[in-house]
Amino acid sequence: MSNLTELLAQKAALEQQIMDAQREQRAQAIAQVRTLMSEYGLTLADLGSRAAAAPRKAGGTGGKVAAKYRNATTGDTWSGRGLQPNWLKAALAGGASLEDFKI
Repeated sequence: MSNLTELLAQKAALEQQIMDAQREQRAQAIAQVRTLMSEYGLTLADLGSRAAAAPRKAGGTGGKVAAKYRNATTGDTWSGRGLQPNWLKAALAGGASLEDFKI
């Protein structure tokens, strides 16, 4: 059992050494980039707008979409995505065309 304990201790020591080496290399890279930026008079804006912006999450909701259809009498709108609202269903069932509500 002591052999396993020793191996686990070695593993933990190696993982710590790896983390320390990564941290040191990252610090060196940052220092090198700062030196180059200073030497050439560059700013974060020069690197592009994405450099200073927070990275976007992949997937997720996209946000609001502009309305494509409007009920002229009530002012209700629909983007054309998802299920049709009840006011539009009723109007279409009554003989209206989808083009009648297009914005």
